[in-house]
Amino acid sequence: MSETISGTAQSPAGRGRRPGSGRLVGRVLRQRALVAWGAIVGVIVLAVTFAALLSPYDPNTGTLADSFAPPSWEHWLGADRNGRDVLTRLLYGGQVALLAAVEAVGIAMAVGVPAGLVIGYVGGWLDRILMRLVDGVMSVPFLVLAIAVIAAVGRGLPNAMAVVGLVYAMSVLRLVRGEVLAAREELYVDGLRVSGAGARRILFRHILANIAPPIIVQATLMFATAIIAEATLSYLGLGVTQPTASWGSMLAEAQATIRQNFFLAVPPGMAIFITVLGINQIGEGMRDLFSREITVGRLGLNVVRRAEPERAVSEPVPSALPERPVALEVRNLSVSFPQHGHGRVEVVRGVDLRLHRGELLCLVGESGSGKSVTAMSMLGLVAHPGLVTASSIRLADQEISGLDFAAMRAIRGNRIGVVFQDPLGSLNPTFTVGNQVCEAIREHRDVSRRQARALAIDLFDRVGIPNPAQRFHDYPFQFSGGMAQRVMIAMALSCDPEVLVADEPTTALDVTVQKQILRLLSDLRDERGLAILLITHDLGVVAEVADTVATMYAGQLVEYGPVAEVFAQPRHPYTQGLLDSVPRNEASNGPLASIRGVVPAPVDWPIGCHFADRCDFVEEPCRHSPVPLTGLGESGRAARCVRAGELRLHGISRDRLDTHAGVPSAAGSGTTP
Repeated sequence: MSETISGTAQSPAGRGRRPGSGRLVGRVLRQRALVAWGAIVGVIVLAVTFAALLSPYDPNTGTLADSFAPPSWEHWLGADRNGRDVLTRLLYGGQVALLAAVEAVGIAMAVGVPAGLVIGYVGGWLDRILMRLVDGVMSVPFLVLAIAVIAAVGRGLPNAMAVVGLVYAMSVLRLVRGEVLAAREELYVDGLRVSGAGARRILFRHILANIAPPIIVQATLMFATAIIAEATLSYLGLGVTQPTASWGSMLAEAQATIRQNFFLAVPPGMAIFITVLGINQIGEGMRDLFSREITVGRLGLNVVRRAEPERAVSEPVPSALPERPVALEVRNLSVSFPQHGHGRVEVVRGVDLRLHRGELLCLVGESGSGKSVTAMSMLGLVAHPGLVTASSIRLADQEISGLDFAAMRAIRGNRIGVVFQDPLGSLNPTFTVGNQVCEAIREHRDVSRRQARALAIDLFDRVGIPNPAQRFHDYPFQFSGGMAQRVMIAMALSCDPEVLVADEPTTALDVTVQKQILRLLSDLRDERGLAILLITHDLGVVAEVADTVATMYAGQLVEYGPVAEVFAQPRHPYTQGLLDSVPRNEASNGPLASIRGVVPAPVDWPIGCHFADRCDFVEEPCRHSPVPLTGLGESGRAARCVRAGELRLHGISRDRLDTHAGVPSAAGSGTTP
């Protein structure tokens, strides 16, 4: 196994720092466009702020002798009709533009954010009434409202920008309301309610913190449009009054004297263009920053990169059924993510797997062991900034590591099917289930709509959905959890894949439905010769359906072999701990057995055995150097343990595991698997 970690130096000083701010700064610096435009806008803001220090002239008075003076060392941008220095007026006009934008955005945030929080959280009649008022205000152009207000209260930029701020507040309100409607359904909000937190604390301390990124981005973009709004109002004479300098009023004056000197329109026009463009680019960069869309792959997914073999002698990949054709073989698979102060930290390290045709291999372990990341990384489904490397990933006779996004797209859903844990969350609620299955079929097969529909109905019938022709037109919300999972299985099988990856497909189901889904998977394996990689927490499920079991701990495979042999005589203490922790239908004295401690964070993995700090059989050699995954002489057996050859662990018989007793998952928590 590959045991080296590139770029993961763990300095003691780095462990004591808070990683959040450092990660944010690092991500900002990686966005060159954001940094560049931020610098440009920063220079503009500083220049207009310190206009009095940069220019010796008065922006509102001039010398008639300098009327229409061209650019010179005395007047860098020339002088206007009244002999006033254009550069000076440009700098002071920038003050007006920025202050007007601050006023408008400030009013928008002060009104829109609290109102949106309350309306979205309370809902009901208050939401319906106020949203109709919001729709009415937004249906009227802000310029018309500004003219109406000015006619009522008098001319002046503060009055006009107040109207702009109120119109913007309606947009902010709609945005915040929509974010709150989604956030209030999150589990953490339910937990806060249960703990007795009041609505004010939930809204302003917790929900607001979670929805802040889109609000910040919206404020940035509104700031740019507010500058344009101020320039428009001043150009029309509804903003600043003469002789106050403003970019809009400078454009109006330049238009009046365009025949005498066309250049006077260039400075204010370029100032508006560069400032607005810069702020918009900052807004785009902040959107990317908060939504983490700085991607190497497409759709935020990174493909698997080919890694050079790091072993001096290639180790055999564990195999429990060598007589069958190989469907999927993985060598030296590693996944890493950046962590501030530690470089790139591996969360999965040197995993080897071999899956044969007709084999059902279960990958088990506690939460945080790396099971789902391992399975998803094979398919190029790890989101950026995760980095996936492998010496080799072979799908039958095709090498798929190193393929680009388009090539992997032709494989996913076609030769490899995936069943996710949450079927209702994985299906699109706006399309019928039949439409979604047909889309998957037509994406990879050259068939007509009628043929795709017939195939989908046949699949629905095969996976046990009653009245498949009628249910074809139903939406996901019309299905129970078990039936929705059958739809997911039908979609995964729609292109007759060679390998099926099932990521905890029965976790959210009751035990009766769970038994039906497991029987369905077993039947499909037998009928189609499917190779199935099943990720589960439940060792009862393993005993029920699996041919082979691979135990995973802290990013490494620690044991591998046929289910009956591993359960009867495990070779790794962690596997024995999982077996001891399984609830069973038998009388027992004392508390349920558990594994002390928790799975360590990747930055805390020791040099030697990752399980050493929790193991009852640990010795000094376990801690000194990396422990390889080695075979023990039995067919298809392998373990990552220094003492594997001498330990005699008692195991558990398969008939003592009652899959359908309604007990909790076997490895669902950090301390009691």
